[in-house]
Amino acid sequence: MLRIKDLRVSYGREQVLNGIDLEVKAGECLAVIGESGAGKTTLGLSIMRLVEGTSHGHIFLNGLDLLSLPEQSMREIRWRQVSMVFQNANSALNPVHTVLDQVMEPIVEHRLASRAEAQRRALQLLANVGLSPDRSSAYPHQLSGGEQQRVLIAMALANNPGLIILDEPVSSLDAASRAEIVALLKQIARDHTFVVVTHDLSTAARLADNIATMYAGRIVELGPAAEVLSRPRHPYTRALLRAYPNMTTVKDLQGIKGKMSRPVAGCAFHPRCTQAIGVCAEKTPPLVSSQGRYLACHRGGIITLLAIRNLSKSFGSFKAVRSVSLDIDAGETLALVGQSGSGKTTLAKTIMGLLQPDEGGVYLEGKRVTSRAKDFYRKVQMVFQNPGESLSHRLSVLELVREPLDVQGIGTREERDQRAKRTLEEVELPASGGFLERYPHQLSGGEMQRVAIARALVLNPSLLIADEPTSFLDPGVQAKILKLLLNLQERRGLSMLFITHDLALARKVSDRMAVMLGGEIIEQGPSNRVVSSPVHPYTRSLVQTASALHSESEVGETVDQPGAEARSGMTIG
Repeated sequence: MLRIKDLRVSYGREQVLNGIDLEVKAGECLAVIGESGAGKTTLGLSIMRLVEGTSHGHIFLNGLDLLSLPEQSMREIRWRQVSMVFQNANSALNPVHTVLDQVMEPIVEHRLASRAEAQRRALQLLANVGLSPDRSSAYPHQLSGGEQQRVLIAMALANNPGLIILDEPVSSLDAASRAEIVALLKQIARDHTFVVVTHDLSTAARLADNIATMYAGRIVELGPAAEVLSRPRHPYTRALLRAYPNMTTVKDLQGIKGKMSRPVAGCAFHPRCTQAIGVCAEKTPPLVSSQGRYLACHRGGIITLLAIRNLSKSFGSFKAVRSVSLDIDAGETLALVGQSGSGKTTLAKTIMGLLQPDEGGVYLEGKRVTSRAKDFYRKVQMVFQNPGESLSHRLSVLELVREPLDVQGIGTREERDQRAKRTLEEVELPASGGFLERYPHQLSGGEMQRVAIARALVLNPSLLIADEPTSFLDPGVQAKILKLLLNLQERRGLSMLFITHDLALARKVSDRMAVMLGGEIIEQGPSNRVVSSPVHPYTRSLVQTASALHSESEVGETVDQPGAEARSGMTIG
């Protein structure tokens, strides 16, 4: 029914849509999702040919190219073959006309019925969308937001068009009205083709057959709605899902680092991307078919940063790690959960090359790691369980953080000092004065762990392995360290392997979770699934234990609230 080919729209020198290609079949619902400023509304207005900018390309509706039509011909099509439910009903409705007159207007305008017949049809349409007859003589300001939205929907249906564009149809409504309008739209969708423009992912999930993710005027991912929302393959789609609140997500919400921009060259998302490489800043990736989706990504979508395959490690007759296989994606946090002695730390040390595996292998960005040369440690770093043991007591704070740069031979001494100081600031520690000259025994536990984190991050690694990073700390300092790690991941786009025995903590920081017992991975999957529907008896016991120890409110307060030290102005721990 609708086919868009190489659609480009500009307002003066600003390119708002840049080569849009889409197809919507009769009876389908396509949802276009993305942040404000992505170009979603401009796309909807372009289909209606109501956009004020300059348009190029093709928009085919039932085989007819709308952009090539004279305005008079387009007027015959607009509201008859294609209509639109505009954003913000209060502004879209005329305040000096009754709602009945406004629903009648498209029918009368297209001379499809007498005025009396148009009135009868308008009353029926208002009834069909759930508006009581006594409200038909009301003016827009006399209606609630939900009622105004129903009027706009009735107007869009007035001439029974085949295609309806819905621009943020529920964004300004309360939760109850939103649910009612979405239910109404689901009914209407049985007999119409929809293009829904929205930043509300729950609306997209309930209405759409397919979803197109839009960023800076381009489509970056397109595929079946259920698959895109449950298994996003473009880094931007995943970032949108992480930032969206819902009732199943257990991880704390994360914003998307940086701001949307429209660079002259390269992928527009690359300044905010967790896996950008050189080509991303140089060439614009085309939208290409990839395993049942369409993706615009030079790396083929979200990459697996670290893969562990059949890794085993024994100490004499004791098998500490038994044929473990795990994947960690770029920008993802995987929580490795299990009791003491389950093999978690042994696995981490084997990944880092501190222990040699008996069998299996470690793959970094698709390449098998055969030795742990400097290049490996530039990309993978580890924060150990006890900072008091992992930090050399012979080195000052500045020397500890600078040492990885010294080993790698990066820059001049002054440049290394400055980089170390910037990293200390990033972990919220002083970067000047006497603090830099302190030694580990002169620091609090929280300060030592922050120094350990700064030391691990100073090389700007892609993956951070955090082995029980808060287990030696009191709850107040634990909360701040966890929040720090989440903020660092958001700002830097880090991948993280978060090792813990505490399921309540794991669920707050992780995208996926793997449960380890007796050296084996007994269960793994999205964190919300593992916590809400555990399969293995041991996982169920962990969930029950965590539920008994932590109420939901206590866990939320522990991780989300600033600690007393931060409020009182005392030394950051």
